[in-house]
Amino acid sequence: MSFSKKPSAVGNERHHPHTLSTLDFQGASSAAAAKAMKSELSNLASQIPNEEERKYFSQEMDGFYMLFTRYLDEKAKGKKLDWDKIQTPSDEQIVPYASIAESTSKDDLQKLAVLKLNGGLGTTMGCVGPKSAIEVRDGMTFLDLSVRQIEYLNKKNDVSVPFILMNSFNTDDDTKRIVQKYATHNVDIITFNQSRHPRIKKESLLPVPRSPTSPIEQWYPPGHGDLYESIYNSGLLDQLLEQGKEYLFVSNVDNLGATVDFNILHHMIESNSEFIMEVTDKTKADIKGGTLVDDDGQIRLLEIAQVPDEHVEDFKSIKKFKIFNTNNLWINLKAIKRIMDEEAMELEIIENNKTTPEGEKVIQLETAVGAAIKHFSNAHGVNVPRTRFLPVKSTSDLFLVTSNLYSLIHGRLEVNPDRMFSNVPLIKLGDHFKKVNDFLTRFKTIPHILELDHLTVTGDVSFGSKVELRGTVIIVANHGEHIDIPSGTILENKVVTGCLRILDH
Repeated sequence: MSFSKKPSAVGNERHHPHTLSTLDFQGASSAAAAKAMKSELSNLASQIPNEEERKYFSQEMDGFYMLFTRYLDEKAKGKKLDWDKIQTPSDEQIVPYASIAESTSKDDLQKLAVLKLNGGLGTTMGCVGPKSAIEVRDGMTFLDLSVRQIEYLNKKNDVSVPFILMNSFNTDDDTKRIVQKYATHNVDIITFNQSRHPRIKKESLLPVPRSPTSPIEQWYPPGHGDLYESIYNSGLLDQLLEQGKEYLFVSNVDNLGATVDFNILHHMIESNSEFIMEVTDKTKADIKGGTLVDDDGQIRLLEIAQVPDEHVEDFKSIKKFKIFNTNNLWINLKAIKRIMDEEAMELEIIENNKTTPEGEKVIQLETAVGAAIKHFSNAHGVNVPRTRFLPVKSTSDLFLVTSNLYSLIHGRLEVNPDRMFSNVPLIKLGDHFKKVNDFLTRFKTIPHILELDHLTVTGDVSFGSKVELRGTVIIVANHGEHIDIPSGTILENKVVTGCLRILDH
């Protein structure tokens, strides 16, 4: 089932109160930029002959325009974060997972829907199409694993938890084709699209596209904070509420640790919380991740892009901010409806500066889904085990999830009980392994790593089958050299350099 924004839906009856005449701009240049942008957006909309399509496009541009005018307003006022008010969250604001009561309540599941953020492409790993279509384990993709999890959950508990995908214009067509193969599975799959916003020229503050049909690289999906507008405007929110769904579990599609947790769901219900963010302890690899902070007594999400340059090192400090956001979120659907009806959802704007291949500097205005935590009652974080944060952002991550460190059970990755240490090995694979196809050709089989702490591989290196790595292993092939790690090799606390080639005969 697919949803798109419908001009006839309830969402379209909303009005945005902050019109140009009422916005409190500080300076004529901001007002002029807003007026010019409004004129350009109207011109874009006027080029669409079909009335229904024009209303749909105008609705998206209204959302973009509100973000843009708020951005201008904040810039004109010189609005900056008051760092002195930013504190480490209190004990009440972050609840340890271990303190939450265990639950196996099937009744809770009847009220749950699961949503995956599916807007990203696999380009950074050298793949074409949605990232969710990359094979990650035993021939199965991110989507395969997620569908398998929900299907097993439904069958085991005799419930019908719907599985929702929020796509972007980059992933929508491919995803709709892919999900057709799940038609016979015991899971209700729903897709809907997040908004499409025009990139902004940095110099003139005008939209890059000159036509509604301009190439897709002139547009951008405005971050996962757009979830609230899009699920509301599409009519999907109302449909879920009509079906008796009250809670939404949101996570990134590439986080293989984000599975339905009975304990957190039950805790949310019992604590009467409208929003729970799963956080986990920082390591050195996570210092740039968004964190929950106490801002003058209010809990909020703070992203590194919002931090003044002079305080970035403080932000990265593991001593002051010990946890970071996994982007596993539990949100009350009725509360989303209330906040959107009141037009009160105002998320911090993240200015993302880009340079096009032609050298033009452009701006993307984005928001984060977790930033909404400040709008919900009894909102707090739950400090979860690291096993609930297992993202695959690179082939180094792919190395981990395809290894014997994990086993696959009903679509869930579970840590091998034979692993003696609670931490996950640190893996650093060099540029020769960056793309998935290169990665696959360099390993006959993924090495056994149950006793591995740290692996660094750089240069032209290939691995045979049944290799075992223990402790700290560093393998460096210098420029022009090649290293073959022979099949059956055991490397424990070793540094391998130079040139080693094994030839078949």
